[in-house]
Amino acid sequence: MLTEGTIKTPEQISLMREAGDIVARAIISCGKKLQSGVKTSEVDNFLREYIEEEGAKPAFLGLYGFPGTACISINEEIVHGIPGDRQLLKGDLISIDCGAIVGGMYSDHARTFIIENSSDEVKKKLISVADKALEIGIKNSVSGNRIGVLSNAIEEFVLNEGFDVVREYVGHGIGSALHEPPSVPNFGKKDEGALLRVGMTIAIEPMVTEGKWQTKVMNDDWTIVTKDGKLSSHSEDTILITENGPEVLTKASN
Repeated sequence: MLTEGTIKTPEQISLMREAGDIVARAIISCGKKLQSGVKTSEVDNFLREYIEEEGAKPAFLGLYGFPGTACISINEEIVHGIPGDRQLLKGDLISIDCGAIVGGMYSDHARTFIIENSSDEVKKKLISVADKALEIGIKNSVSGNRIGVLSNAIEEFVLNEGFDVVREYVGHGIGSALHEPPSVPNFGKKDEGALLRVGMTIAIEPMVTEGKWQTKVMNDDWTIVTKDGKLSSHSEDTILITENGPEVLTKASN
């Protein structure tokens, strides 16, 4: 487990705030264009063009050999779905996980959408619980807390809502690299994990499953799915620890 975290300078934080604004606006804009018949490659192309037109670089493209600008994961896919020829269908859950780089500093952001507003109450609740779990994690991201405080709060909330949290993939520190120390699990004990300090930046990303938390890797060696084939929802923000509490860096300016 990653156990430490670097303190960012004001200049680095400013760049991360700009990168966060860009990727947040990109995903909001993309979400408005999602509809049945659209290919996941078209979603990916939109995000790449948006980020590059804003003067930033896609954070995921080519990272560890990943071929897309965004990880696009549908239904039982949790994370790391590869964009391609798959067409979206009405009622699909689509998780879009994307990042941007400005001046060498990274942002990381994810949201899950339902294609064409399905009336499926389970899908709506799954997204709502993942979003709320993220909010709870952010609320507990206070200087002096151990990461276990936010991890435990996320886990307790999700389990009480009748869902589960993935344990094999976790949040992380972020800054001059997409993945930095410390690890930020969505489960655990309050007294575990790194101590949060002013100036640290972390990515909190609850991955909530309709069924059990166990996962498996598909044949493309990237896409992670629920082992039981049940649905999954993913929400993520990049957070700055400040003297006055957490600041969401992946927040759209307009």
